[in-house]
Amino acid sequence: MTSTTPPTRVLFTGFAPFDGAATNPSWQAVRTAAATPLAGLALHTAELPCVYGASLTALRTAIDETRPDLVVAVGQAGGRPDITVERVALNVDDARIPDNAGAEPIDEPIVPDGPAAYLSTLPIKACVAAVRAAGLPASVSNTAGTFVCNHVFYGLAHLIATELPHIRGGFVHVPYAPEQVTDRAQPSLPVDAVATALREIAATAARTRTDLRVAEGATH
Repeated sequence: MTSTTPPTRVLFTGFAPFDGAATNPSWQAVRTAAATPLAGLALHTAELPCVYGASLTALRTAIDETRPDLVVAVGQAGGRPDITVERVALNVDDARIPDNAGAEPIDEPIVPDGPAAYLSTLPIKACVAAVRAAGLPASVSNTAGTFVCNHVFYGLAHLIATELPHIRGGFVHVPYAPEQVTDRAQPSLPVDAVATALREIAATAARTRTDLRVAEGATH
């Protein structure tokens, strides 16, 4: 009898449009990334609302339904020129703009009495190296902001730390899509290119347990 290794189950999440935008490249790229099979991986997707609280409820539902081994949460970081793999999630909501439900928390903890921060459990430097090897710009980021992206990143990390230790997960920020910046001078990347990067990140995370020991720090 021949035994087969089950595929690594990967859950990609992206966000609904927010702040009056017609689209969100995080969800576009997630759907594109999962549309084509990837050897050794079973790819699943979920669209999260850009709403404090409700986004974590939707995330938990998606995790319960898909039972992933890896979670790669994705969000838009308009103004950034590259794919940024986040290192740290902070236990704070501090909104410069309202979420899609009109909430605008200021200096509120995501989890009362939770740790001040969590580090990603993805091999972030190996993921960055893989995206670069695919010919796309990438870097490690040391701030996921304090909007709903960080809210989801921290909520995911807290779930992993307290309830789901068998899962590994983290967060990736992506630039604007080209159609979002036709009227302004801002960097962008095509959705297909971002999807390629996300597939590289998922494949790398699935096969890598020990991260690269290379410098990807920031001086400011």
